[in-house]
Amino acid sequence: MIPADYIGLRPDLPVYSPARPAPRQRPIAALRHFADVARDKDDTAAVFRVFDALPWTGLRDCAERFATDERLRRIRAEEPWLPAILDDHERLRRMPLGSLAHAYCDFMERENLSAQGLVEEYEKFAEPGLRHDDLAEWTQDRTRDTHDLLHVLTGYGRDALGEACVLAFTYGQEPSLGNLFIAYPVGLTILTGGGWGAPVLRAIHEGQRLGRNCKHLIEESVLELLPLRVSEVRQRLGIGDTVLYNRCHQIWRSRNIDPYTLMAGGAAA
Repeated sequence: MIPADYIGLRPDLPVYSPARPAPRQRPIAALRHFADVARDKDDTAAVFRVFDALPWTGLRDCAERFATDERLRRIRAEEPWLPAILDDHERLRRMPLGSLAHAYCDFMERENLSAQGLVEEYEKFAEPGLRHDDLAEWTQDRTRDTHDLLHVLTGYGRDALGEACVLAFTYGQEPSLGNLFIAYPVGLTILTGGGWGAPVLRAIHEGQRLGRNCKHLIEESVLELLPLRVSEVRQRLGIGDTVLYNRCHQIWRSRNIDPYTLMAGGAAA
């Protein structure tokens, strides 16, 4: 259900609220928040705080495109609140077998996730003064709400390296230094925590390149993509193969290391 007061329902939103402060990079604050991420990669609120300290400077330009481009204006009108679409698994399951909709439901149910759950994590971080009634806010929400779709489309898992690669991929699409500030240090932590001998940092860089070289997911109609086969969506968006990420997993499993435990010290599978 769409919140009754959600900004996405308002057609008269300004692109950029006069109350919104100019983007300011605060690396020391980001470093402090990254320490929380390093302790717990699932601390989503800490991730959001890193992004707040190292904001996406191109946000205003992207919001402007949603205000002026006819195709993007239509997408905004049809998809004002993505969690309502993505959490309606009953509706998604009626779409064709093998579709992105089914793959997304499988992923979210297997991982015990929901789009609304990510919203709630964001609300723990987003104090009222940090929210603004403008199209930039709505655009930021859309980047948040498509995060798990990126996992499904890229094939990056929810292991530490997979999350780092998704962040790097996102940087390739919407360059916020916060993505790289988390991704590469996580890679170094993996290497020092038992993941040596695998091309970890190169895999993260590959994710960054893949994101840069394909269409931007937030500027595509999710409703149009969901009924299509995953392979068709990947081809339509131009998403390349995650060769080095898969190679890392192969190397670790050959050494009886479970990739999903590496941030916890590389326990044996």
